[in-house]
Amino acid sequence: MTGSAMAMATVPTGTAMSEPVAPGPAEAALGMPGPVAFSEKLDAVALDAALAVPARDLDTLSLAFPTEAQVVPIAGNPPLKADPQPIIWSREIASGETLDALLTQAGLAKADRDEAALALGVEYDLRRLQPGFGVTVTMMPEGILRSVVLDVEDGMRIEAIFGAQPEIRVVTPDPETATLAGKVRIASSLFAALDEAGIPERFAVDLAQILGGTVDFRRDLSGDETLRVLWREARLEGEIIGQPEIAFAALDLGNALYEIVWPEDGTGRATVYLDGEVVRVFAQPVEGSRLSSVFGQRKHPIYGNVRMHTGVDFAASRGTPVHATAPGRIAFIGRRGGYGRVVEIAHGTETMTRYAHLSAVPEGLAKGQRVSAGDMIGRVGATGTATGPNLHYEVRVDGRPTDPLSDERLAEAIEHEAQDGAGLGRLTEARTRLEDALSLDLASSIPERL
Repeated sequence: MTGSAMAMATVPTGTAMSEPVAPGPAEAALGMPGPVAFSEKLDAVALDAALAVPARDLDTLSLAFPTEAQVVPIAGNPPLKADPQPIIWSREIASGETLDALLTQAGLAKADRDEAALALGVEYDLRRLQPGFGVTVTMMPEGILRSVVLDVEDGMRIEAIFGAQPEIRVVTPDPETATLAGKVRIASSLFAALDEAGIPERFAVDLAQILGGTVDFRRDLSGDETLRVLWREARLEGEIIGQPEIAFAALDLGNALYEIVWPEDGTGRATVYLDGEVVRVFAQPVEGSRLSSVFGQRKHPIYGNVRMHTGVDFAASRGTPVHATAPGRIAFIGRRGGYGRVVEIAHGTETMTRYAHLSAVPEGLAKGQRVSAGDMIGRVGATGTATGPNLHYEVRVDGRPTDPLSDERLAEAIEHEAQDGAGLGRLTEARTRLEDALSLDLASSIPERL
């Protein structure tokens, strides 16, 4: 029927046609006629009529088409094959697990595990891996490694791509920065006041570090003091990433107003004002840390006896950057017994700061080199006599240890700040931003209260 239907499609008289080509072997096997040439002006009505098939002949028509078993592939056109799909394995790191153990679970051979660790270690210190970080492995069915991806802190990803040209990529998210403000009355303690107001409690540590020795938060607070805080949060898809950063704080004691302005350059170098006058410049040695041990007599955490603690300890994750707290010159880099790996900075002829238990020191940092407040001089570690990763920060004057949170001798930049007016300009700007943020927060909360 197919052949007769095609034959009925006629070409108008007088139209030139090429001679039909004899059917080839494949066409003959399929029971198909040779190619039929049509003119450019084919009668559409005649074609429709010729191809019309009555419903009663549908069964007969279906018999004209070969079954799958009868089909003979046409030479030169082999059947298409689907590309093999990769195998993806993903897990979160649990407490006590190592990258090598996870890659073993994923089915990687030792050579592939070593290659992956070497590649990822170029861009990320694998000793900093923590529970909750993610590992994703992509392989082909035949066991060929394609990629290993680490999802680490703050949404950052380390991607190792393997193939003819291996590639390492660091994908850093571009979060939005939200500015927030809060005002609290300190009824009992600074920690309790911040917690009740929904303000990050860790800001109490920042304030204690900077105002220590100036404000006694147990003796000087009677319950009528107010604290206003301005801070920043990095958010990615609505989720907070990293630690919030304090930008400005104003502590009103009634008879004195302390204001602190933190810079936005990430150095942590804060300026302290008393009633509008610059009184101190302080650069925190470790941002986002927790003050774990203060200066003075204490029970030693390892030896168990009461000893003099000659500095303060800041608990932080291994590898966290450590910054110089004041400008000076590198006096020593090396190891000192229980201090472990240390960096010492001379600030003039009398004052020295010591940074101990470091895990690493920046390449190129050398004795005699001059550094500024906020410069990175090492990374938090647990070398020497230490129970865990922390920075032991010490200030010595004429060789004798002093309380780092109360000593005023490191504020060498105070005079310059006061003279050039830059410090007062930053204070005015910070006050304006705080008031704007407080007004915006109050306006947005009115509908909720109504």
